[in-house]
Amino acid sequence: MKIRNQWPVLPIVAGLASGLLTGCGTESGDSAGDGSNVVVGMSDDVLATDPASGYDPGSWLLFNNVFQSLLSFPKGATEPQPEAAERCAFTDTQTTVYKCTLKDGLKFSNGDELTSEDVKFSFDRMLKINDPDGPAIMFPTLDKVETPDDKTVVFRLNTADATFPSKIASGAGSIVDHSQYDADKLRKDGEAVGSGPYQLDSFDDGQAVFSVNENYKGTAKVNNTGVTLKFFDGDQTALKQAIQNGDVDIAYRGLTAGDIADTEKADDGTGVEVVEGSSAEVQHLVFNMDDPVAGKLGVRKAIAHLLDREALIKDVYQGTATPLYSIIPAGIAGHNTAFFDTYGARPSKAKAQAALREDGIDGKVKLTLWSTPSRYGPATDQELNAIAGQLNASGLFDADVKSVSFGQYEKDIAAGKYGVYVKGWVPDYPDADNFTAPFFGKGNVLSNNYDNGTITGSLIPRTAAMTNRAGTDKEFGELQDIVADELPVLPVWQAKQYAVARDGVYGLEYCLDASTVFRFWELSKDA
Repeated sequence: MKIRNQWPVLPIVAGLASGLLTGCGTESGDSAGDGSNVVVGMSDDVLATDPASGYDPGSWLLFNNVFQSLLSFPKGATEPQPEAAERCAFTDTQTTVYKCTLKDGLKFSNGDELTSEDVKFSFDRMLKINDPDGPAIMFPTLDKVETPDDKTVVFRLNTADATFPSKIASGAGSIVDHSQYDADKLRKDGEAVGSGPYQLDSFDDGQAVFSVNENYKGTAKVNNTGVTLKFFDGDQTALKQAIQNGDVDIAYRGLTAGDIADTEKADDGTGVEVVEGSSAEVQHLVFNMDDPVAGKLGVRKAIAHLLDREALIKDVYQGTATPLYSIIPAGIAGHNTAFFDTYGARPSKAKAQAALREDGIDGKVKLTLWSTPSRYGPATDQELNAIAGQLNASGLFDADVKSVSFGQYEKDIAAGKYGVYVKGWVPDYPDADNFTAPFFGKGNVLSNNYDNGTITGSLIPRTAAMTNRAGTDKEFGELQDIVADELPVLPVWQAKQYAVARDGVYGLEYCLDASTVFRFWELSKDA
């Protein structure tokens, strides 16, 4: 997905999430809890209640619980399965025609019947509005949507796209009631009408309140009577106090690495425990290929040879992330270790110096690393300062760090003013395509002026046409090897995902996996 509003110490490696400690993360609501209302605290904001607009973690959390998609990701899975649809499949060998048949008896929370007209309306509306902060950018291959009858939806694509099922299984595939939304403008009243497991009862700056949607017909089994989502607007201290005081049952996305480490080390009897899940969230250093300094391959290679990921994770993130040596994270099909193989895991001044000399660079390289704390969390500045320290300790660089507000940061990147800057990425769907296609070629989300014809003209189109996603390893391996050689980006870390829960809270382990779906319905707690 686009670079989302995220806190890198509490992000979302694919596969089943696991309970780090016993108690709050080891049982599902089927065996514990009384169906009470569960209170979740979160540092992220929910920027939109209209799925044609929201493209951030908080908004998608709301979408995944209030709206249905034709397909969804079961807990712990990376392959989408039918949700509002009874079945879906490509009907041609070119993977350009995708047909879905709806389940019988689908209704929205207001009682309106859900038909193929609503599905077509939802996609047509999203593309027509084309909100810059919305998910329309995910569907460049969607040509038109047809509805032969009330239960049948046919998507016609303008080019092969085997990842299309994963795209419509995400929050971007949310189905809205055509009678409750305008076809050409966003809904601004903070309300939402969907057919998912929950309905949105109220929404304001302080909290969102969800109750169970009695009209829901789908795969989710609800284990509570509702969820209250409290917003802490980036105030990590307040969120920590709320979970310690019992004002919230779960603290999700927003505690610092130190808070997580302290909670893990605390003696039993504190009443709170940490649950660790899997994540495909990543962070990279990005190089502007047109920059007079960072545009030199020798400079980029020297940085790659000097970066000490292990030290960053130990000193800055206190073990809440893992070193990343690939564009595609571990746990996602297609992952390799191209950057480890090319540059190794241990810093090497000798190799860095050789790379500079090979590019005709003899003196110290003066370099600024650009950061923004408001988008990726305050640890980002600390991380970039640590990287600058690593470069300077080699005696080969004179590096400093500058940090600016996110609005200015994005404008300056688009204008090409930065040579080296940081970007984080939370995937829209757990497929290697989502870690590659958005990053390379003209108009890429990194805005770093990188374009490789083999990647954009051959490898990405070829993988997009392959319905057997496990069969794409060779192509994605070649792509990652090219990126490691040319270094338009340098992977830094892959996140682990954490949440903290009070004793007697269950099902949280089913909310923390590579699909990025936080499943309200899996949560329950003791009375």
